Amino acid sequence: MEAIAHAFQNNGAFRALCRPLAGTWVKLSGYRRLGLRYDDLLLEETPIIQEAIGRLNRTETDWRVYRQKRAFQLSLSHQELPREQWTKPEDDYKYLQPLIADVAAEHAERDAFNSMAVSKK
Repeated sequence: MEAIAHAFQNNGAFRALCRPLAGTWVKLSGYRRLGLRYDDLLLEETPIIQEAIGRLNRTETDWRVYRQKRAFQLSLSHQELPREQWTKPEDDYKYLQPLIADVAAEHAERDAFNSMAVSKK
């Protein structure tokens, strides 16, 4: 399944076809109206994401928790932030993705090292 996803991601024609729909999809998802960023929505149950979150600096961690709590409170009261407080597209950068990639690479390297066969000569 990952091979199929990878093939679609690297296909230029498919990306060109989907690009006009991407902005509409983000607007319909509504997470920016609650002041969230894309990486705030990632599920924290996996060990890789938990370790990546643990590597965030204190300021970014505090802002992440604040955004999530504020969004949860708004969701409970069935409200949205005022339009000027919505997350702007230029502010919605992927702050956690580089850490996730680093942690995943370290886990893959550790797994390869642990499964290495040692033989005597």
